[in-house]
Parts: sequence; structure tokens; C-alpha cells
Amino acid sequence: MHERGASVRELIAENEALRRQLASLLDQAESNHAIMMRHQAFDLELVGAANFPELVGTIFRLLPVVSDLDIVTLALVDTGADIYTVMHKLGVDFEAFPNLLFYESVEELGYDLEAGMPPKPRLGLYHPVAQRMAFPQPPAGLASVAQVPLLRNKRLIGSLNLGSRDPGRFTPILGTDFVEHMGSIIAICLENVISNEMLKYIGLTDALTGVYNRRYIDRRLLEEIARARRQAYRLSCMYIDVDYFKQVNDTYGHQAGDDVLREVAARIKAELRMSDALGRFGGEEFVVLLIDADLDSACMVAQRIRAGIADQPFLLADGQGLAVSVSIGVATLGVATLGDVAREHPTEGVAQQLLAQADQALYAAKGAGRNRVVAAE
Repeated sequence: MHERGASVRELIAENEALRRQLASLLDQAESNHAIMMRHQAFDLELVGAANFPELVGTIFRLLPVVSDLDIVTLALVDTGADIYTVMHKLGVDFEAFPNLLFYESVEELGYDLEAGMPPKPRLGLYHPVAQRMAFPQPPAGLASVAQVPLLRNKRLIGSLNLGSRDPGRFTPILGTDFVEHMGSIIAICLENVISNEMLKYIGLTDALTGVYNRRYIDRRLLEEIARARRQAYRLSCMYIDVDYFKQVNDTYGHQAGDDVLREVAARIKAELRMSDALGRFGGEEFVVLLIDADLDSACMVAQRIRAGIADQPFLLADGQGLAVSVSIGVATLGVATLGDVAREHPTEGVAQQLLAQADQALYAAKGAGRNRVVAAE
């Protein structure tokens, strides 16, 4: 009887252990299912991102939550700063993405590229010196990291860098299928979005001079008027025309005329801030939007542009020096004016009025002898 009682107790204990093990497995299965569902939702968010800031914002906003991470950084290979420049011109606010990194070459990402094979994810303990490029501003206590290469057609376009304060979170013995899958989706989405943004930029850029075209300036002017109303700052506009440009084409040829337009655009741009916008309106006409600039400040910038063009001859392809000048009309929407028109006129009408005032001032500058700046009353 004693042996039978002991055997029953052992069976009961074994059953209890099996129940606990089954409950643990069920809990783990439910947890894994929940994790899988969160990552599937994350993948759908990535695929649905319509533009570059939306995609990057989704990565930084959701991935730390979905994967329980203490830091996520995204490093992109951007030789010549082409991606950064285009995104900035399209209005991306990089201050909102402090963990978005741009590097000139693939070597700076820290992967072993000598083997000739696409690099694999690197998992292990965090090393501040070796991984300073992946985590320039690491959180306190960062212990383990995963560096996931972003590959497109075996070409390394960037790196997704994941960090945790848990030293056991990422170790070299862990499988990498999951993070490779994540990296593959992010790489595809990045390439698609960047390509679309580049095409958008090309559609808003003047092919000859490389500055914006009229379509962009018209759109940007509406945005800036709305923003100036909300934030109560002044918005100024310059209308610029190259003096006697037809004579340049007739005397030196259209190639020389194209060279002059490119150089005029470059000299105008050299006097502007990053926040300002320069566009070619067609022919020899350019328009500049000066953000948060009153009429006096805008006229000072206009005088610098006028002098920068007139004081230094243009060097043509055959070595000849050519004197070029511009006439500039300047107009400003003040804070009080913006408040008044906000109640009485749509933004489109305000934009047309501002351009018309600058154009009238330009007409006055040309009528007064050219190579001068005139401000609208």
C-alpha cells in the first residue's frame, strides 16, 4: 500500500509538472503569436508608408515598441549627400529624426566586406568604440546590439541597428532569420520610397539650372503663406530678371545663354539661406522666397545678389568675359497683412498678389535703368 501511495503521488506530481509545462508552452505560444501579429502590423505600416519621413518615422516610432528595444538607429549610405540634399529640399525635418544617420561610404557601416559576399547581421555585446558609428548617441546601459545590413540586389544600402540594455538579448548564437527578414522589408521600402522622392524632386526641378521650377515655387508659396499666418512671421518675395538676356543669345549663342543662366542661378543661391527657396520661372526669370524676412532684410539680400552678379564678369566657354546684370523687384507680406488677408482672401489669391507686387517692382527696376533693386510699396 505504501508503494502504491508513493506511485500515485509521483503520478500526480508528474501530471502537475506536465500541466505547468503545457501552460508555459501555451503562454509562450500566445506570446509568440502576439509578437508575430505586432510585427505583421509593423510590416504593413512600412509597406503603406507614402513618403520618406513617414517611412523613417514608422521605423523609429514602432520598432522600439514592437521589439522591446532601447534604441534603434538607421544608417544610410549616401555618397555625395544626394539623398540628404533631395530630402531636405523636399522639406524633410531631419531634427525630428536624430537617429537617422548618413554615411559617405559602405565601409563606415562597420561590416566585413572583404569576403566578397553580402554581409550578415552582427549580434553580440555592445562595444562603444567599435560601434560608435552605428550608435553615435547610445543610451546609458546599452549592453547588446544587432547590426542588420540593408541589402538590395546584393548591394549594401544601409544598416538597421538595434540596441538593448539586456546583455542576453542579442548574442552570436542566436539565429538571424528574423532580423534578416525585417532588414529585407525595410531595405525594399527604403529603396522604393527614396526612388519615388527622387522622381518627385526631378519633377519639381528645372533641368537646366538645377534649382526649383515654377510648379514647386507655386506650391511652396502656398505652404509658406499658411505657415506664416500660423507662426506670425513675414514672408518676402523677389522677382529677378537677367538684363538684356536676348542679346546674350543673339551675340554668343544659346549655349552661352544656358551657361549664363546656370551661373546666375548659382550666384543667387550663394546668397540664400537653407530655408529660402529659389526657382526658375522660365526664360531668364527667377523667383526667390525669403522665409521670415521683412522688406528691409529682403532688399539687403537682393542688393547682395545684384552686386554678386554685376561685379564679377561671367567666364564663357571660349574664355571670354561677359558682363551680366539683373534687375530685382521685392515685395513682402507683413504679419498684419497676413492676418487681414486670412479673413478676407484665400491663400491662392494672396500668393498671386505677392508675386504680382514683386513683378511690378521688377518692371519699375527695369524702367529705371536696370541693374537695380526696387521694393514694392
